Amino acid sequence: MRFSRFVGIDWSGAKGVRHPSVQVAQCEAGDAPPELVLPPSGVWSRSAVLDWLGGLSGDVLVGMDAGFGFAAVPPFDQPARSLWAEVEAVCAAEDDLGGHGFIAHRRDAFWLGKDDGPRHARAHLRVTEQVYKASGLGVPTSNFVLLGASQVGKATLTAMRLLHRLNWPVWPFDPLPERGPVILEIYAQAFARMAGFRGKLRDAPSLNAALARHGSQAMPANFPAVFPDHVGDAVITAAGLRAVAHQPHWWQPAALTPAIATSEGWTFGVA
Repeated sequence: MRFSRFVGIDWSGAKGVRHPSVQVAQCEAGDAPPELVLPPSGVWSRSAVLDWLGGLSGDVLVGMDAGFGFAAVPPFDQPARSLWAEVEAVCAAEDDLGGHGFIAHRRDAFWLGKDDGPRHARAHLRVTEQVYKASGLGVPTSNFVLLGASQVGKATLTAMRLLHRLNWPVWPFDPLPERGPVILEIYAQAFARMAGFRGKLRDAPSLNAALARHGSQAMPANFPAVFPDHVGDAVITAAGLRAVAHQPHWWQPAALTPAIATSEGWTFGVA
């Protein structure tokens, strides 16, 4: 494994420029516990995360809890980088990497409620989501669904703007470089479930037990006893990436074809 630093990011598609739900954690190779990365202004903006990532160097692996692609149904059956450029062009005037303008731009593709007809008619799943659903570990939500607490489509659009501007190698859309940073899509709950937990990690005893199963030391004694689930998601992602990134099967899922890698992408940790 060539990576020496691991970053977990819990992401948001919400309006505005201050997002308590955006959390960042990192750890180095070894077994030291992850640490939270505190934003300069007290609460992360998405643009501040982009700036922070842009200042990183070296062999860093970043996992972001957001979709990087849509199911390859027309008009989304195109290379993902072309789609990211389209989202950026349509939404360029929106603050903080906002992506809401793209919803109006492709309004017929998204489901925002009963006025759009049956939910299932637009709730297309990517192949990675179909594989995850078949595993029995969870029920994924389509990136085309933009209503409800579990919707992930808005975060997908803001993530696409970050990817377009960051211009790093993105797995699996790009070949893995021999050196330097790589960013990929993750599902934080997958790392919690690898550690034997269903549901969110919101307290130190549960988080420390999950960390131990990922080969990590416990969080320091001054870490809060309880915390928002977004904090738990970022921390377990950093530790989980460190624990499994050296395992080849996560990088080579059986259902990941070259066409899917170029268009839909894949969630690292689903195989």
